[in-house]
Amino acid sequence: MPARLVRLYGGLALYGLGIGLQVESGLGNDPWDVFHQGLGLRTGLSIGTIIILVGALVMLLWIPLKQKPGIGTLSNVVFLGLFADAAIYLLPTPGNLAFQAACVAGGVVSIALATVLYIGAGMGPGPRDGIMTGLVRLGLSVRLGRFLIEVTVLIIGWLLGGTVGIGTVVFALAIGPLTQLFSRWFPLT
Repeated sequence: MPARLVRLYGGLALYGLGIGLQVESGLGNDPWDVFHQGLGLRTGLSIGTIIILVGALVMLLWIPLKQKPGIGTLSNVVFLGLFADAAIYLLPTPGNLAFQAACVAGGVVSIALATVLYIGAGMGPGPRDGIMTGLVRLGLSVRLGRFLIEVTVLIIGWLLGGTVGIGTVVFALAIGPLTQLFSRWFPLT
């Protein structure tokens, strides 16, 4: 159990760092963080606070989908936003394109590794992932369920003012292959 908790909380901290790197790059966020950033811009709340609030609200969607949260799910709701805000606060804002690109690359790699770590802890999916798994249980394919969710939050976030750019495209193209690569080193349970 201690190793699983280290894997869970280490993964969530690394995920928060990845979010911070992409946000600070200014080159585009992953779809959910475009949404979180857009809501933050409209409400005046930090991205981390929005991540926490959205995570809690998303869990309400679990009820009709008959999803059951675990300690990892609840920890994701509380700690991911705190780690993201800490990273955004501590990281410098890049002053040139090379540093911005390095932040995007570091962010995507961090999020891919973090995903394998926290999911691999086997203590429950994140609230946003639970929507997808619930939709799959209702008959949607993983591909379609994930696509519909990601495109919806991306469009809404962009309309709210969240940053969409080359970093968003890099995330979309690289997150799957990188997560697959890291799952070889840190098997998912």
